Amino acid sequence: MLPAGETPAAAASNRPHWEVADVFRSFGEDYRRVHPLPWLHRQVMHDIEVCRTAVLGGHLQQCDCCDFQRPCYNSCRNRHCPKCGSLQKARWLDQRQAELLPVGYFHLVFTLPHELNPLILANQKVLLALLFQAVAHTLLDFGRTHLGGQLGFLAVLHTWDQTLGPHFHLHCLIPGGALSFDHAHWIWARNNFLFHVKALSRVFRGKFLEGLGQASTEGRLHFAGSASSLATPESYASLIESLRNKDWNVYAKKPFSTPQKVLDYLGRYTHRVAISNHRLTSVENGQVTFTYRDRKTGNTRKSMTLAAEEFIRRFLLHVLPNGFMRIRHFGFLANRSKKQNLSRCRQLLGVSAPPANPVAKSALELMRELTGVDFSRCPLCHRGTLIVIQILPAAAPSPLVPRMDSS
Repeated sequence: MLPAGETPAAAASNRPHWEVADVFRSFGEDYRRVHPLPWLHRQVMHDIEVCRTAVLGGHLQQCDCCDFQRPCYNSCRNRHCPKCGSLQKARWLDQRQAELLPVGYFHLVFTLPHELNPLILANQKVLLALLFQAVAHTLLDFGRTHLGGQLGFLAVLHTWDQTLGPHFHLHCLIPGGALSFDHAHWIWARNNFLFHVKALSRVFRGKFLEGLGQASTEGRLHFAGSASSLATPESYASLIESLRNKDWNVYAKKPFSTPQKVLDYLGRYTHRVAISNHRLTSVENGQVTFTYRDRKTGNTRKSMTLAAEEFIRRFLLHVLPNGFMRIRHFGFLANRSKKQNLSRCRQLLGVSAPPANPVAKSALELMRELTGVDFSRCPLCHRGTLIVIQILPAAAPSPLVPRMDSS
């Protein structure tokens, strides 16, 4: 009988040899003993450690043609877990497919200057929400002044770079046009150009700094940890002045030519975590080695080795505040009016609406589409179907970690 989730054919080739869970199991207890952690960080570590293990329970499968059996343990469903999210991503992508319009799509990336990192880490909920707000107001303003209508777009927050350092940026996916304010016209954008990135950068900088000033005036900023050096009026004013005189980074990637390419992009970016298990190459002797792409040398593949303590510290930098939404929709794609606006856009573009009530796909169907693997097929005889023959109960909840919402 194979370990949870493994198959004879795929276990050796597809399953990562090392996992973030191995780091937490081996070094997490010592890390928590030395470093006082908020409950949310302790919860994330605990969930990743027990994900797809007997602790969470599961079920026993057996082939209906041969004697093959395997246990399948439940996932932790924590959004920061490298082993979770595949099914959620598949469901989300299936829903987004019905929302795509037959137009080109633009991809813009708005990045906050690294000088803000200490302040953001001390005020994640306030300043990451401000990042969404500043980007949304910037794009909606440009849609109004340059196209004469309302843009619609999706924004995805990423907080990391390839070496797990803090790198706060939004990926924005924007249909190539706008809905006129009277809903009478679709206003096309140019095929290979949306807005000047330098102009976007200046407006984005102004709106973020305006919001930052308001948060400071209202006393909503804290100066804990590495941000303590900014607590004096002089040091804070110096930071703001340097940010005003700095060019902020707004990057326009190559436009997507077809809706399918948009879906391919969404599948890569929307439900990522800070690091995937497949990037880990070694966890031993108190050190963690992983691969990364070095953008300074043309995205060449390199390796980095960190002390396990430093690896855990960097990983936890990217745990988002409880309940914070990292994927948001704006403009004519905002949730409150998305259905009606999309219907009108399709009418103006002369395309039919998707089926009103499509049959919901099963988890197995979604995973087959996402991975190309039929998880119901017996991996031993390749003829039979795996059926559940026994429910495996979960262990008692850990008294050390209270259950929290990790959505």
